[in-house]
Amino acid sequence: MLFRGRVHRSLDPKCRLMLPPEIRDILLARAQEGRLMLTTYDRCIVGYPLPDWEEFEQKFQKLKTPSLKVRNFRRLVIGGAEEAVLDKQGRIRLSADHMAYAGMDREVTIVGQGNKFEIWDKGRFAALMAEDSFDDVADELAESGIDFPI
Repeated sequence: MLFRGRVHRSLDPKCRLMLPPEIRDILLARAQEGRLMLTTYDRCIVGYPLPDWEEFEQKFQKLKTPSLKVRNFRRLVIGGAEEAVLDKQGRIRLSADHMAYAGMDREVTIVGQGNKFEIWDKGRFAALMAEDSFDDVADELAESGIDFPI
């Protein structure tokens, strides 16, 4: 069960986000009581089912002497992590800190990314998709052993 697709939503006045049924179903199947971790990265909010997040965190603990760059990345991602739980209506609350980091107002785009999903400010995501031509992506994928015929 992977997070896929893209959907637009509006936050309510209390900064709660109604997750689409597909995402809710995956969270409920993969995490006890729909518990998830939200963090910041790439100017958006990223959501992980709690067990996947814990596995990710354990990998960081194995680093012996990380560089300053990795330590700063850890400060951003792990230091910015906040636990969330789906309420009975399938909503999660976004914190003011996360929303400020993501430049988020009320209109958002939720984007499935396999084992995680991203929550973007709708305008910022549209601009990101418009600015990149993706011309060199096929070459980079091929170098990584992924054939992406279109």
